[in-house]
Amino acid sequence: MNETNKDEVLVDGEEVFCIGCGAQIQTTAKDQPGYTPQSALNKGLKTGELYCQRCFRLRHYNEIVPVGLTDDDFLRLLTQIRDANALIVYVVDIFDFNGSIIPGLHRFVGDNPIMLVGNKEDLLPSSLRRSKLKDWLRQRANEQGIRPIDVSLLSAKTNQSVDDFLVKVDKYRGDRDVYIVGVTNVGKSTLINQIIRRSTGAKNVITTSRFPGTTLDKIEIPLGDDHVLVDTPGIIHPSQMAHFLSGKDLKIVTPQKQIKPKVYQLNDQQTIFLAGMARFDYVKGPKHGFTVYVENTLPLHRTKLENADAFYAKHVGDLLTPPDSTDNDLPPLTRHEFKVTQKSDLVFEGLGWITVPAGVVVAGYAPEGVGVVIRRAMI
Repeated sequence: MNETNKDEVLVDGEEVFCIGCGAQIQTTAKDQPGYTPQSALNKGLKTGELYCQRCFRLRHYNEIVPVGLTDDDFLRLLTQIRDANALIVYVVDIFDFNGSIIPGLHRFVGDNPIMLVGNKEDLLPSSLRRSKLKDWLRQRANEQGIRPIDVSLLSAKTNQSVDDFLVKVDKYRGDRDVYIVGVTNVGKSTLINQIIRRSTGAKNVITTSRFPGTTLDKIEIPLGDDHVLVDTPGIIHPSQMAHFLSGKDLKIVTPQKQIKPKVYQLNDQQTIFLAGMARFDYVKGPKHGFTVYVENTLPLHRTKLENADAFYAKHVGDLLTPPDSTDNDLPPLTRHEFKVTQKSDLVFEGLGWITVPAGVVVAGYAPEGVGVVIRRAMI
């Protein structure tokens, strides 16, 4: 991080930090973490609620302010975990495991145990078997070299199952600190806020936003027994769907309420577009029902496979939106074909999934770098 022209604030000889993102407060470098105008600093010191300008704008206007935090800064903070004696709580987005991966995390945790937490459970249909989902999350973690001691499902936003999660944390942490890690946009800071609310009664202490990357330095929260719970910065994962969309479009694409499945009767050689963000082709097989599990308001359009390429080229940005016509950052859609031998879910990471029958050939398209995977059907 560029430290030039920064004048950190000292109060009674001690550094002061933003209670939202953890950055050290400074009053001179507007484009650097922790910047706070002098007038806001004076007010914050009086009230005890000292936020940097970036967090203030996020909290009150949902406005993101870029700062000069580099991948090296994140890497440096992650490396500290290896030397800690801690329980590692690894938060992932149930709808985007591929985009939740912290590359090489197993190398950073050392001998510390890992507890895997799948967030956004409240968005899942009640018919989805949670035991199957836990098994799948564990398998995906194993593929990354991670062997979690337990897998929990919860919703940080609605507080669902957070109490059960905290019981498990107390069970597994023993005489350790707790480090909560995750990539941006998985709901990690929202979960931390729920934990703080239980212990202090304060609400929304840590800055949360649907924009990636709101926590700039690790934040330590006392656990009451000489140990701390540490909120680490969200690692930026370039393969997240969230990084290709504005905040407005992200709300349209990302599930917001419990998903209501939609069933389409398809002949082979038919296509379903998931707005302009993804595409499903039924390549080969008999007429069959396909069940779509995505955000309830996401526009879905059916067409013939032979017309699909031309249809997308003509309508992306208007009929097929998001993305809108002004968004030029979306990578081209990449095709992934699967021969399905058992009832399965074709998962579009960050969007949802389509349940497909055995004995068919299907293809899924998503922006280049965004995962499209097949798994055993959860419902």
